[in-house]
Amino acid sequence: MGNKDLTNDFNLDIRWKLFGTGPAMVKAFQNKKLDIGYMGLPPAIIGIDKGAPIKCVAGGHVEGTIMVANKAYKTMAYLNNDLSEAFSQFKGHPIGVPSKGSIHDVILNFYLKKYNLLDDVEVKHYKQAEFIATDIQKGILDGGVGTPALAVFASTIFDSQLIIPPEVLWKDNPSYGIFFHEDIIDKEPEVVFKFLNHNKVASLMLRESPTKAAEIISTTFDILTQNYVSAVLEISPKYCIALSEGYVKSTMEFVRTLKDLGYIKKELRISDIFDFNFIQEVHPESEHYSK
Repeated sequence: MGNKDLTNDFNLDIRWKLFGTGPAMVKAFQNKKLDIGYMGLPPAIIGIDKGAPIKCVAGGHVEGTIMVANKAYKTMAYLNNDLSEAFSQFKGHPIGVPSKGSIHDVILNFYLKKYNLLDDVEVKHYKQAEFIATDIQKGILDGGVGTPALAVFASTIFDSQLIIPPEVLWKDNPSYGIFFHEDIIDKEPEVVFKFLNHNKVASLMLRESPTKAAEIISTTFDILTQNYVSAVLEISPKYCIALSEGYVKSTMEFVRTLKDLGYIKKELRISDIFDFNFIQEVHPESEHYSK
């Protein structure tokens, strides 16, 4: 959004629209109100299962889900990285998470089911992650699962701590990919190539010049300070547009989990979700998520 070269290169009036969660974005795609979108893979998979005409043409970011709570709860470091213990301490207590079907919701429910906690932990859904933090502050919630921005925002309004860091919750989980409406892929492939080339440059900046990236983001969004954005990027820095083996494998693990949880009816194939034709040309080198 802050890249003037993008606007000049396309010579188009690019209309940006912000969404609180992935499920809302899928609905916009289905209603033909969106051509391009960044979202977590689970809501996209749910949409594709229901006939949404979209394909993931590139990656973007992995391991972008965290858990936050107040200082009364123990962190993963204290619990020797035992996820079962981390989630079990919330027995009988409510946890907030973005919309049902979001990547954060799916990850949370996966672990609650794995550790037999579905009947013991109440999950409350929110259209915006900021409300999760404010409800923890008010005592309405005991914990929250969401993006790194949730952790940083929570730290500004109450004495919070990161209970589970992003690298611990589901390795390589695809926190967002770049999606195109199939009409654009079929009729205007040059738009896809051009857009991904700009994304490749942006990902490089996020990895290697996060201070500069934070400055651009904070300038684009007046409500965000550079320090705030830098803190978010520091928590979860794994940006790249490659569709790596780990990225795709993790996505297909989500397919099985979504079917097991009853979110989708059929087990989608890789070809139902991804179109590799563009990324193979734009990003032929090795992935940078693990670098």
